[in-house]
Amino acid sequence: MRKIIVVAGATGNLGGKIVKGLLAKDVEVRAIVRLETDKNKIKDLEEKGVKVFQVDTSNKTEISKHCIGANCVVSALAGLRETVIDSQKIFLDAAVEANVPRFIPSDYSIDFTNLQEGHNRNLDQRREFHRYLDKMPIKATTIFNGAFMDLLTTDMPLILFKQKRILCWGDANQLLEFTTTDNVAEFTAAAAMDDNTPRFLRIAGERLTCNDFVQLLSELTNNKYKILRPGGISLLNFLIKLTRFFSPSEKELYPAWQGMQYMRDLMEGRIVFQNYDNNRYPGIEWTSVKDFLIKEMKGIDKSH
Repeated sequence: MRKIIVVAGATGNLGGKIVKGLLAKDVEVRAIVRLETDKNKIKDLEEKGVKVFQVDTSNKTEISKHCIGANCVVSALAGLRETVIDSQKIFLDAAVEANVPRFIPSDYSIDFTNLQEGHNRNLDQRREFHRYLDKMPIKATTIFNGAFMDLLTTDMPLILFKQKRILCWGDANQLLEFTTTDNVAEFTAAAAMDDNTPRFLRIAGERLTCNDFVQLLSELTNNKYKILRPGGISLLNFLIKLTRFFSPSEKELYPAWQGMQYMRDLMEGRIVFQNYDNNRYPGIEWTSVKDFLIKEMKGIDKSH
């Protein structure tokens, strides 16, 4: 019998990639989407072979009907409390009601199990959801993947192309973990098909230090990059508090201070995995930071 995998958040960036990974396998993919979802996005999924169900996503019983017979519900919901806690709880309750054996929550982040609570708003909300999830009669698997490699050329101010600097808070030899969203999605699709996953799976496309980035960017751009170290972790913590005080932006998913919280967590040294599960599913080609940047920098002015 073909396995049935239900995806919540299938119209989003990562969710769409997870769907693509599942469609490459012999599996029935069901996407549960909101009533107000763009018709073109629904059509796009259906043309790929996905069974799409438009429902009132605040109605547990409505969602549950479409989860019956599924082997796993994969959540790729993105947002703040009303999404990653409130909406995700409804999907989880629906999965339990439909007797689905497994649930993959929308974590896909740095490993927050060793981080201090109260230091990263977005991760605190995922931690809060875990407390609810771990009490439920369903087998759960969280995927930790470090930082998304895709952010290196967009929202993460680590590589300062114009200044030819690598921004570093703390130790320039601290290992940082990065994985592309494509690799995360491919791994998640494989995990969704695997009936025997543990509570946590940890992956990293590559691990680099700030000093490694200096060497890599100098090589790729033929410009001499250097470390820019404004201060240590304690100064960064102060700047986070200051930025949040003057610009709360609590309704934004990634305000400036939230990005700074992620940067602090990466560079503080609490989150580097000891063991990785990259080899759990053979056939995944893990993208290196070098290969990613070579591809991305074709669109970036090399004179920066």
